Amino acid sequence: MLSGKNIVLGVTGGIACYKACDIVSRLVKLGANVDVIMTKNATEFVSPKTFESLSHRPVAVDTFQKIENFEIEHISLAKKADLFLISPCTYNVIGKIANGIADDMLTTTIAAAKNAIKVICPAMNTNMYTNEVCKQNLQKLKELGFIEIEPVSGRLACGDIGTGKMQEPNVIVDKVCELLCGKQDLAGKKVLISCGGTEESIDAVRVITNHSSGKMGIAIANECKRRGAQVILVAGKVSVNIPSFNKVLQVKTTMDMYNQVMKNYAECDYIIMAAAPSDYRPKEVAQNKIKSENLVLELVKNPDIAAAVGKVKGDRKLIIFSAETENLIANATGKLEKKHADMVVANDVTQAGAGFNVDTNIVNIITKDKIQNFDIMTKKEVAKIIVDNMLSI
Repeated sequence: MLSGKNIVLGVTGGIACYKACDIVSRLVKLGANVDVIMTKNATEFVSPKTFESLSHRPVAVDTFQKIENFEIEHISLAKKADLFLISPCTYNVIGKIANGIADDMLTTTIAAAKNAIKVICPAMNTNMYTNEVCKQNLQKLKELGFIEIEPVSGRLACGDIGTGKMQEPNVIVDKVCELLCGKQDLAGKKVLISCGGTEESIDAVRVITNHSSGKMGIAIANECKRRGAQVILVAGKVSVNIPSFNKVLQVKTTMDMYNQVMKNYAECDYIIMAAAPSDYRPKEVAQNKIKSENLVLELVKNPDIAAAVGKVKGDRKLIIFSAETENLIANATGKLEKKHADMVVANDVTQAGAGFNVDTNIVNIITKDKIQNFDIMTKKEVAKIIVDNMLSI
């Protein structure tokens, strides 16, 4: 889920340091690269070797020894961070960051982390957290773009009961995943997506195909993966590289695509038919290249993959596409009913920016109870809207 993501975790001095160990462990198990920076006070609670063992990386400690290495290291960590998390974050460190004080490894590094998402998890005595100065500093950090994962109420280390207890590691890690990967509202779900065009051979050289690039289907697959889904991609002819998914099944003909979809749909919660399979295929295929002044082909109908799934889908949700050149809404609505689909994404391929092999699209999303029209946007943006609507049906 977090594969390839770089997270810098700042650990400040407080009893909640022990929770930071669990945070590192969880992030590493999700595939993240985690670099830990500890303040000197934090090392009084947890040994740097503990974090080194969990992160499999050296820990940067709050010391000014070897200044030249420090300068290189703090800038390097600041530049590489996709997300900078300080957990626990003490009253003192909140105040220093809010007022531009950079006098140790942690505060210097976060001051240089221009492009990272910045998250703080306060942990302190209730009276300190509700202190007006702390409130002002937190508000200032929020205005600067920092995200606070607010502490919860409970028994504190000092024996008081009140707000100031650092949020639990699982909640913090879930928030990190949401910030880096978006909502995980498809976690635990399986999605089958078809994409691209198919090819039907005429002879040993020529094929019948179409202009489909597969870009829209792959954008949807990426969005589903980003939201935590297990993705099965059935890909025909595509013009872009296929990313890594749980299962990628590459096919050539419509019959190949039909067989793979019917073989795998039953294990999925959602089936999204974004491919553009050929409706017809030659009745006979010549073994050699045809050489003739006139070529007459007899075509036979290919199976309608979406309709076949619609007949047997049960409680699964079926999303189909309708690429039209005329009577867009009427034709798309007819397909919704005829193919027993739950949602149809319709576009007029004659519109500029909505045709094949471009990076944008103009879609209408039709369900049994409403029709939504959207302006031109990137296919990545369209994919988000499609998945949002898919989850609401």
